[in-house]
Amino acid sequence: MADYQWYPGHMAKAKRMMQENIRLVDVIIEIIDARVPLSSRNPDIDQLAAGKSRILVMAKKDLADPRLTDTFCRYFENGGAYAIAADARSKQSLGDVKSIILKACRERIERDRKRGIVGRPVRAMVCGIPNVGKSTFINSIAGRASAKTGNKPGVTRGKQWISVKLGGAGGKNAVSLDLLDTPGILWPKFEDPEAGCKLALAGSIRDEILDEYELSLSLLQYLTDRYPEYVSGRYLKDGEQMKEGEELLEQIALSRNLLAKGGGPDLARTAHLLLDDFRNGRTGRITLDFLTEETC
Repeated sequence: MADYQWYPGHMAKAKRMMQENIRLVDVIIEIIDARVPLSSRNPDIDQLAAGKSRILVMAKKDLADPRLTDTFCRYFENGGAYAIAADARSKQSLGDVKSIILKACRERIERDRKRGIVGRPVRAMVCGIPNVGKSTFINSIAGRASAKTGNKPGVTRGKQWISVKLGGAGGKNAVSLDLLDTPGILWPKFEDPEAGCKLALAGSIRDEILDEYELSLSLLQYLTDRYPEYVSGRYLKDGEQMKEGEELLEQIALSRNLLAKGGGPDLARTAHLLLDDFRNGRTGRITLDFLTEETC
């Protein structure tokens, strides 16, 4: 398996900025990818957020295996964090997220009220890896385009504060929320090469530094191990016996009529197709991470 590593200079700068601002916030909202809920958790954020209330929002739940998404929510909650799976396009999801933020900050809100402090907003830092959906989450919860978005890593570079009406009791007791959007950061070295591979598959590492051919073979290995029906159902002809590795990539190229000059299978186009289908949910609802006895 290829060793995927990506830690450009702006990420180290972003981490320092987060360290400087952590004392300003009441709660940390970490956006993780529901398709890779373990691999997309940045261990540096655990250190930054020590002593703060934590909310884990599993974004892109519409692309992930719903059975495993529920399992991971319970797993994270058992670990002491608030956890919720969310689809940024769903009003129900956004309402649930706001309720969890109120719950996570309940003690601080109640303490302010007892002291007669009125109108002080809840402050939350929104963080996560690149291209996980932080800015989309903020825009959805704010109800307006406040944060820059893009379907590639590295869109948000500086910090942004966005004010949101959170709800709670009406009138003078209504609670508002200030969200601090932060750039997506990875950590300096992936100790587990599989984590780097899964993040590359999910689109959190710049495609320009990736080998799509090698990455597509890794994806096919994950799919044939855990979701073989998605491979045969989408890419093979009825009754066709599934092959393995590069032979499977060639098989898919021929089945989809992706041919190079001379009539042979175009493996580069086929690799790109597989990655694009996975990232956009066309392959099926897939989760690449799973819990083992060690992770539990």
